[in-house]
Amino acid sequence: MRIASLSLVICLLTGPALALTAAPPGGPAEGGDTAPPTVQFYRPETTKVPYSQVVRVGDILYVSGQLGVNQDGKVVGDIAAQAKAALDNVDAALTRVGSGIGAVFKCTVMLTDMAQWAAFNQVYVSYFKPDRLPARSAMGVSALPLGSGIEIECWAYAPK
Repeated sequence: MRIASLSLVICLLTGPALALTAAPPGGPAEGGDTAPPTVQFYRPETTKVPYSQVVRVGDILYVSGQLGVNQDGKVVGDIAAQAKAALDNVDAALTRVGSGIGAVFKCTVMLTDMAQWAAFNQVYVSYFKPDRLPARSAMGVSALPLGSGIEIECWAYAPK
């Protein structure tokens, strides 16, 4: 039983990495193309920060961490206002590449104060359908860029 459990843990830990390198359907065993999925990088035109806001690998969109800031890059209000701004920023990033927040299936949330978790959740649930809540991880962190109290990164499914 221990070996089976260990195998499951190893599969869970290595699965996402393997999914990016595995041959697509129709690969060598089926006589098809073995080319890896196309990778596209979407970098904000106005930023001086060295990052891509969204990266597409095949049908998956990876959204870099979005802060609780407004259009001018200024941190807004309390944690509820910052959560709304961060989720609006996720939606805007996805919209720019032809998707939207409804396609999100995984979120990673970083908070500088875990005591704000309940206030964050009140805003978070308003962005997703109750029967389509993304998988989620959350962690408390000591600091975030620009003094933001929250950062949210997401994965979304967006077939071409």
